Amino acid sequence: MTVVQSDPRSAAPNDWLLCGGCGQMLYRKRFESASHVCPACGHHGPLTAGDRLDMLCDPGSIRVLELAVAETDPLDFVDTKPYPWRLREARARTGSAEAVVCARARIGGFAAVLAVMDFRFLGGSLGTAVGEAITQAAEIALAQRTPLILVTASGGARMQEGILALMQMAKTSQALGQLDEAGILTVALITDPTFGGVAASFATLPDVIIAEPGARLGFAGRRVIEQTIGQTLPAEFQTAEFLLEHGVVDRITPRAELPATLARLLSVAGRRPGAVPHEWPRTDALVTDYARLPERDTWDCVRAARRFGRPSTLDYIGLMIDDFVELHGDRASADCPAIVAGLGRLAGIPVTIIGTQKGRSTTELAQRNFGMPNPSGYRKAARVMRLAAKLGLPVLTLIDTAGAHPGIEAEERAQAVAIAENLRLMASLPIPVVAVITGEGGSGGALALAVADRVLMCANAVYSVISAEGCASILWKTPAEAPRAAAALRVDARSLLELGVIDGVIEEPGSGAETDLIAAAANVRSALTECLDELLPQDQMTLIATRHARFRRFGADSAVLADGPAEQPRFLEKDVQ
Repeated sequence: MTVVQSDPRSAAPNDWLLCGGCGQMLYRKRFESASHVCPACGHHGPLTAGDRLDMLCDPGSIRVLELAVAETDPLDFVDTKPYPWRLREARARTGSAEAVVCARARIGGFAAVLAVMDFRFLGGSLGTAVGEAITQAAEIALAQRTPLILVTASGGARMQEGILALMQMAKTSQALGQLDEAGILTVALITDPTFGGVAASFATLPDVIIAEPGARLGFAGRRVIEQTIGQTLPAEFQTAEFLLEHGVVDRITPRAELPATLARLLSVAGRRPGAVPHEWPRTDALVTDYARLPERDTWDCVRAARRFGRPSTLDYIGLMIDDFVELHGDRASADCPAIVAGLGRLAGIPVTIIGTQKGRSTTELAQRNFGMPNPSGYRKAARVMRLAAKLGLPVLTLIDTAGAHPGIEAEERAQAVAIAENLRLMASLPIPVVAVITGEGGSGGALALAVADRVLMCANAVYSVISAEGCASILWKTPAEAPRAAAALRVDARSLLELGVIDGVIEEPGSGAETDLIAAAANVRSALTECLDELLPQDQMTLIATRHARFRRFGADSAVLADGPAEQPRFLEKDVQ
């Protein structure tokens, strides 16, 4: 921010300043009361560590952890002035012992340990004292089993401490690994700027990465990259918006919304003592006996599953899930909009929910790739499932997809590998998993989210190894035989319940879920809570063993493999009659 002297006849000096984003003149007191956010352009100005704690935490709940810093200069480093002089100047200017302030506090009533960096102190650089403070904050969170929130603002590792500063990257990363093993939630709040060794260690390892609008995050700085590659980078490069598109951060949250967002995350990670789960009314919409279901024309079921306006994953989330926080990105290359994933509460039960999203309009259908996920979508789902396993949250999946995206880019990014890895991961998740086919369940693209303890289908949904048109084109040599192929494949819910592929069918209101979204969501919610009531009391080994047995039985009587060189291949008698 650039300070501008105002007219002395109308205001005192320094009452005005220029926005660092749009350059507009702002009244200082109004700017400060808005937590340093420009009302004109939304630019988020820097905050001190103390201001940041006050902004995020419940009033009166902050207990700053005192940081006693030893006088150290391990390299006897001198540039234009000795390193100890720089430290003394930074302490006098900021009033802080180092570039991080740690505290215990509450956010929305939920306990957390926070480590908040202050860029004013030597550019928020990561030195031995900062690394030690963050590591000890993580150890306190581990001992107290309390979520850890890291607020980053840094230019990177502290050059004046040389290789010892570099070692802090490993030390802090190790500390976060211990929290992973203990199942404790970690959250990073990325503020501008966050670069170098901080970006490449504890800033990008937490379970959830939230960024303020416009915050920059990267390993190498813009100028270094441009000099190295000899190219001019786009203006948005390394910004939060750029990183969200490329799958690095989970969400961009304006400063005013941060306390509420963090509170929702903390509420899912652990119940507030004495909280009473909200009791939703149960319906009798889950049918587990196929004989109770009417026989229907299979092609009619296919057409019903594809009807425009059927509830989408986001519709169900909006009607069923409280405190939902959507998470984005595969942390590698992209954020696939065809997969929605996040944390929330179902009837008071903390859950992870993942689903395919087709869209409710022509524009959204195109933007969501018609609900056909890319590899980044399946990798995002896998990342969120691993988070669910870490936190002990059940996984709910909602599936409505014609299949995985078959494009060139998907193949270049190993679509088959992404699906296979999800199948393996879901088979051994140590938490309850419930999948619901809400519309189309197309081939391996659907199965990648449906290796579950309970697999349910909505009454008008379909689930198949291939689309009816695809099967007809291959076997009957014309897609016009799609109705015949659908009947042969037995893709309808009644047939699949009879075959034992699914465990139950969720009835739909009226002529279909699209005629009454609220009633449809009530039926799905009731079926999910009924399944969770059965699964939540089970221990991890029982869940995994039962899930393995569930899928092991499919085709178990179709072949016999003889182990021994003297044995000849043999066929079951029924195969040669």
